Formats: sequence, structure tokens, C-alpha cells
Amino acid sequence: MPRIAYLVSSASEIALADGATHPTGYFAEEAIKPYEKFVAAGADVVVLTPDGRPPTADPYGLEYFFHFPEQDMDFFASVTRTFHHDPDDIWITLHHTTELGLVAVRRIAERLRERGATSAGAHALVSKAAKIAWREDRQLTEVMVTEALDGGLSRAEIQAAVDELEEDARALSAERKRKLDAIPGFRAPVSLASLSDSRLAEFDAVFAPGGHGPMVDLADNPDAGRLLKILHDKGAPIATLCHGPALLLSAPEREDGQWLFDGYRMTCFTDEEEDQTAPGRIGMQWYLDAALKNAGAVFDDAPSAWVSHVVVDRNLITGQNPGSTEATADAVLKALGIR
Repeated sequence: MPRIAYLVSSASEIALADGATHPTGYFAEEAIKPYEKFVAAGADVVVLTPDGRPPTADPYGLEYFFHFPEQDMDFFASVTRTFHHDPDDIWITLHHTTELGLVAVRRIAERLRERGATSAGAHALVSKAAKIAWREDRQLTEVMVTEALDGGLSRAEIQAAVDELEEDARALSAERKRKLDAIPGFRAPVSLASLSDSRLAEFDAVFAPGGHGPMVDLADNPDAGRLLKILHDKGAPIATLCHGPALLLSAPEREDGQWLFDGYRMTCFTDEEEDQTAPGRIGMQWYLDAALKNAGAVFDDAPSAWVSHVVVDRNLITGQNPGSTEATADAVLKALGIR
């Protein structure tokens, strides 16, 4: 079975534009989901960090709002699609999903059905309320109560659905962190710097999850450059996710003097998405999507922020954001022929 170099940043802080440092590391969801998929498919997954130090989970990536259960996010997506005829016209920000209670619509709809509403009726009611909350930047609970869209539910019952979602998301975050902590490779990773070129050539693919960490120790790393060159020369899949494409900036030049990935279509966490994150609101020293474009990338992002988007160009596989995690992992398995 194929051998995958699972390259994780070991950085634990990143310098911001104001000179201050901010905690960083890898994003838990982006690290655990692909790892589990690769192992389940039978791949030999070897966890590497640039220097052999154990990687750190980014505290920001452990926030509950990055761990909403999939069934809640899927139902929320079905609601937001009712906001416009063309989904490309819908602008959903991190603020909408994390601060207005909107992702609780599935649980509220369940309570409405328990009160006798049909599935279609419950969906229509929460969609109407969610659209008002989204447009007017208001809490969903407040909208449903004050706009007579509660369907017979009390304020306390609606808020209980919001609180229940947050509790379950916190539990899911903790479970993902527990799983990562139990993986031997995350406790004692292999040092990328210690591997010879012949050892690197034994890998059949590389995958780098995101979190801001890769911008610290993978964006200008000669050992990462060696790995990329060796795998690229044999056409092996090179896959990165979210901020993971910072890894690609370590790639050396080709014989014609151009960047190894010059002219390749790719994506990453966009500037628009970055400006909505906690470090982005403080101010980043540099932006990944701009750096990739300047290096020679043909940038290909989704029509809107935060939606799943994966780009495959020859042996290069890139995913845009945390929501692209599973699709990126699936693209790697497909490229390796073990999906």
C-alpha cells in the first residue's frame, strides 16, 4: 500500500503585523479527518514535522464553531440555499456561522416537527427566520421570537437548541483532540530534516494539513523543498489544505528558472477568509493567497468564502479551507488509486 508523508507544522506561535505573537499550530479537523481516511484505506501514514518536535494543535482551531456536526452544517447549507436563486450570490461569513446561532436551524426544525409541523413547514419557517437574521445581522433566537416566527416554541426552547449545538460541538472538538493526542506519530513524529533523499523517495505522496503553522515553518524550508522536488519528479501526489499550501513556497526553481509550480492551478485559504479569522483581524504579516499568486500560481478559489473547494492540477491537490478537508483527502485517495 502507498506510503504517505503526513507533514505537519511544529510551530506553536506566529508573528503578526504588529510584532506580537499569536498561538498557532495545526487545525484539529484538518489533521484528524484525512489521517483517519488514509489509515482506513490501508495507507502507511508517517507523521513528519520539520524538526521532529511534536506538533501543537492550534487553540483557535479547537474553538467549538469549527466543529459543528456535519448533519447540522448540511441542514444549514440547505437553508442558506433558499436565500437566493443563485447560491453564488450568498455571502456567508465566519461571523454569520459563529455568532448568530444560525447553524442551530436543524435542531429548531426538529422541535417544530415535534410540535406537529411538517418537515417542509419547519424548513420553510426556519429558513425565513434565518434569512432575516443573516440580512440584518441579528440573533436567530431574537428574530424568531420578535418576528412571530417561533412556530409555537418559547424563547427558552429555541435558545436551548442553540446551546445544545454548542455543547455538542465542544464535545466533538474535545474528541478530535483526544484522538490526535493518541496517535503515536503526533506524540513522536519523524524529523523531516533527518531523512536522506533516498528515504524521502520512498514516499508515494505528501499531505500537509493547515492551521497557520505552515506559514511559520514550511513556507521557507529547504527540507520541505527537497521532499517536494523528489516527489514531483516522480509525479507523486502533492496535497495540501487551507494554510498547508504555504509548503509549496519552499519548492525550488525548475531548470528554466521558474518556480516548480509556476502555472499550476491551485487554491488555499483566501485573503477574504483570512480577514475573518482571529489572527487576520489583528493583522497578518503576509497573506498566503497573495504569496502563491506572486510565486506564479494560477489561483482558483470558490465562488464564495468558507465553502468546500478542491483543485487538482496534474499531481498537485489543494483544498481551500477547513470545509474542504474531506474532499481533499478523497482526492488524494483517488490519485493513489485506493479510494
